[in-house]
Amino acid sequence: MRGQWALLRGLLSGRDNPLRRATDRREAWVALGALLLLVIGAPAAGWAGGSIADDALQQAVRAQHQERHPVDAVVVGRAPGRERYVGDPEGGSERAARVRVVASWQAPDGSRRTGEVATASRTGAPGSPLRIWTDAAGLPVAPPMDGRAARSHAVLAGIGTFLLVAGCVEAGRRVVVGRMVRQRYARLDREWAAAGTDWGRAGRGG
Repeated sequence: MRGQWALLRGLLSGRDNPLRRATDRREAWVALGALLLLVIGAPAAGWAGGSIADDALQQAVRAQHQERHPVDAVVVGRAPGRERYVGDPEGGSERAARVRVVASWQAPDGSRRTGEVATASRTGAPGSPLRIWTDAAGLPVAPPMDGRAARSHAVLAGIGTFLLVAGCVEAGRRVVVGRMVRQRYARLDREWAAAGTDWGRAGRGG
């Protein structure tokens, strides 16, 4: 890559240099195109990718907040199993103790439901209040994603898009330049082969 930037500087600083070959100029133009794509194209693609991801995630956040509802439940007892420390995949990245408990709550149709739910809060004895999230049918679901977590995911998507485009640009530049170098060496081999048939004959008398 450093050699390509040297060719690019040569193209911009000494266009009339008689020692510059046509292949050097072509490689310099390839380097210039790759530079423009890295400086302009890759950031634009990253911004577009992040914006698209943010729109989709914010729409998902709104849909989840419409479909999921907070419900006041009552702890019935501790569910069997060990306490695990995990990150909430939707609500944020903080590590919290996810505890499985048996709880009872009221479904939207007025019926009582009982089942195992996960909570990050320290539950007390049976009868303690507990806030859970349920869907329209009254079944327990994970808390909806919040806007800040969605924005963080969108930023990561934009960075990933930028890196992907930048990697593709660099890979494309290497492929194009490698092909040009192979063509140059092949042409030199043909010229040497053609010159070899007359090697040492110049200046001899007939």
